[in-house]
Amino acid sequence: MDEYKLEQCKIKTEKAKEFREEIPGIVENLVQSCSIEDCFDHVDLEPMPSKAAVIDIIYMACRILYPGYFTNMRIDKVNLIYYFGQEVTAFFEALSEQITLAIRHECRRHNMACVNCDERGQEIAINFMNELAGLRRLLAKDIRAAYEGDPAAKSYDEIIFSYPGLFAITVYRIAHQLHEQGVSLIPRIMSEYAHSLTGIDIHPGARIGESFFIDHGTGVVIGETTDIGKRVRIYQGVTLGALSLPKDAVEQLRSEKRHPTIEDDVVIYSGVTILGGETVIGARSVIGGNVWITASVPPDTKVFMKKPELVFK
Repeated sequence: MDEYKLEQCKIKTEKAKEFREEIPGIVENLVQSCSIEDCFDHVDLEPMPSKAAVIDIIYMACRILYPGYFTNMRIDKVNLIYYFGQEVTAFFEALSEQITLAIRHECRRHNMACVNCDERGQEIAINFMNELAGLRRLLAKDIRAAYEGDPAAKSYDEIIFSYPGLFAITVYRIAHQLHEQGVSLIPRIMSEYAHSLTGIDIHPGARIGESFFIDHGTGVVIGETTDIGKRVRIYQGVTLGALSLPKDAVEQLRSEKRHPTIEDDVVIYSGVTILGGETVIGARSVIGGNVWITASVPPDTKVFMKKPELVFK
């Protein structure tokens, strides 16, 4: 190496050293920021639930709810009991651990009395798992609704493997069951993960009946207090939301019904916005595309926009 290149190498090394010497100061500033109330952090001996672990639990649940679809393992009648034994045991360990962390975090956050977090976490996990067979039957109805409602679907396998609407509904039904059992944080982590993948935002607190079908799905929003009946079909870009609230009214309305009710056998086409907790869409109604609704619709009603005039220049 000639003298010039050697000198250049020394300069680069010195510069790198100067930059690295700034790191302790940056670290000190970050440590100090954790004592400022305006910032958010969780610096505690007790960890919070892990987002990565919760996402893993979603896929573990899918392997149980749809055996044979999301595994490289060949499953037949000979090894089915072994397969379920392995999957269910691992699922119990992972789910109970995360539920325990969520319970413990809430207890410490609100200075609550001890509620035997480990035992409670295991109890909730077992209660949830006792619902898995019922969830399988409920999801089977959702799959059949998708097949019967979409002529583009060539098989049930195609729907299970590739339909974002079914994935969002699957995650919703898992999260909703945990939500109903009073589990904090975890249901929202699940639903927002599905939202990030599919563009379909279903709050785990919403109540949705059987044979629910979301076609295409991108841009669908279903709010926390929405009630949806049986055999409802909705398309992309549908919002079932709340009316805008003044800031000082938000807290008092957290536990109130703010989102609409959709009765049985309703079809809602793309781009529809339906708002308000007192808004009811009556059974068997059809809501045409791009309609904005803030008042109730009687049963057996068709609602649609007047045909616009096209102008060619």
